[in-house]
Amino acid sequence: MPKLSVIVPFYNVQQYAPDTLRSLRLNADRDFEFVLVDDHSKDETPAILERAAEDLSDVAQVRYIRHEKNGGLATARNTGLDAAQGEYLTFLDGDDWLAPGYLAELVSALDELGCDFIRTDHVQATARARSVSRVPVGRRWEAFDPREAILPSHRSTSVDYAYAWAGAYHRRLLERGVLHFTDGLRTAEDRPWIWKLHREAESFAVVSLLGVFYRRGVASSLTQIGDVRQLDFIRAFDQVIEETAADREADRLLPKAVRTYCAIIAHHLSNEDRFEPAVARQLRSMSAAAIKRMPQDALGDALEAMDMDRSSKLRRLRRRVTPAGAAA
Repeated sequence: MPKLSVIVPFYNVQQYAPDTLRSLRLNADRDFEFVLVDDHSKDETPAILERAAEDLSDVAQVRYIRHEKNGGLATARNTGLDAAQGEYLTFLDGDDWLAPGYLAELVSALDELGCDFIRTDHVQATARARSVSRVPVGRRWEAFDPREAILPSHRSTSVDYAYAWAGAYHRRLLERGVLHFTDGLRTAEDRPWIWKLHREAESFAVVSLLGVFYRRGVASSLTQIGDVRQLDFIRAFDQVIEETAADREADRLLPKAVRTYCAIIAHHLSNEDRFEPAVARQLRSMSAAAIKRMPQDALGDALEAMDMDRSSKLRRLRRRVTPAGAAA
């Protein structure tokens, strides 16, 4: 069994994949496994990965898998999880990269702390600019119950820092069915996943490691494209609400889930100009239907706590008559 499996999905990233793969080589170890998943790229990415898989096999264990059709990031990560053999698992996106030696530090932290998973800070890279993004948790290098890091509702917490690649996870979570993503989600795939992780894992820790470089503003990234796939955030957050409502601490946790869902809807409404006109109309219709599906007591409290601009937008949607087909 490898000590660590690194699952790396790629899709049409021929411009960035060489940097990603070079960083893997600078982190390579015979005890590490790199699981490279091509999600049916249409550019030169598969050829780059084929060469890299052969090259990296000299310094690490490598698995290269190519999808016969494009399934999206969640599905590609699941493919990697199904193939991975490591005691520990982590993720990297195909257009991001790692600092040299970072993976060894990650393994050392998990060995030392012995918890189900750890979360790390990361560096956001926008062109030549760099900025540090930190896990919104004050306790560091100390294992504790991840449920304690979901609240309070009124500020950013660990479930709002949803990046799957910002951390590492013990294999026992995979065996318990906690690590897989909702198949087919095209965006916000990390949101149901991070909530489930915090509800169902028994221990976690936040460690002050900086080694993941997250590339922002990539033109081909789904976050930069205003098409209908972006609306999968509604399906993702519906899942968060549904699963949290079934939790043993639903009364305590649901207000946080509803408040976050409202904030994300308001964010998309404030930026609807970047969507195609038909998608913008669908966004408003689906958001109105989503608001009506939320627990109404928790929704009322969330709207009361929001600033006037965002609250007004959502209240107008709440009063809107929605067609029967507006569900996500």
